[in-house]
Amino acid sequence: MAAAASSPRVRYREQTRARIKEIALAQLAEGGASAVALTRIAKEIGLSGPALYRYFAGRDDLLHALVRDAYDDIAAAIRHAAADLPGSPAAALHRLADAHLDWAVTEPHRYLLIQGNPIPGYAAPPDTVRRARAGMGPFVKVFATGRPTDTVQPVVDEMTAWLHQDETAADWLREYAGLTPDDPNAGCALAGPVLAWSHLHGTAHLEVSGQYAGMGHHARTLLRAQMSMLATAFRLS
Repeated sequence: MAAAASSPRVRYREQTRARIKEIALAQLAEGGASAVALTRIAKEIGLSGPALYRYFAGRDDLLHALVRDAYDDIAAAIRHAAADLPGSPAAALHRLADAHLDWAVTEPHRYLLIQGNPIPGYAAPPDTVRRARAGMGPFVKVFATGRPTDTVQPVVDEMTAWLHQDETAADWLREYAGLTPDDPNAGCALAGPVLAWSHLHGTAHLEVSGQYAGMGHHARTLLRAQMSMLATAFRLS
């Protein structure tokens, strides 16, 4: 099996797929998802149109690969930040949020692919939900130590109910916080990341799409203020 996996044919296939994705990413950076064109890719790589379909079944299949890669890469960046977090949960929250924003501004076209405007006629594969949750997993662990104030308690209550209705949400909680839905802090552990994600997405999306241009502030300053407010709302020490 190992020998077959490293055969010249397999290596060539993987190299070709990687090259196709590389060109597609360049097109994405150039003009957004609508600029990704298989015919142009085939011409640049020296393949016929039909030959290209041996590597990707169509545009959506190629977009699926790019979407999965983007989610996996931002999750890896956040995991890397989580590997050396400060002892304070509040400081840890800032570190994770910075990692999210850093990846977004470094890879703006890829960030907008997964968090930007929907692509007409395109539906992301179902497994992107699991990949997206992996990126927020370290936040779950941080907020599991929180003590919610009255301001965020309604969100905690809704998350608590959700955990008892959705087994995949319960799995998310178990994997990243080691808690069960019946744990007293279970709802808090998910309410914090959901609120954090709303702030992260809003700030990062507005930054990479140029909406903050000329407004006199830095996205990171805004994000740090938002995370500080969340830390206060959840009494993260």
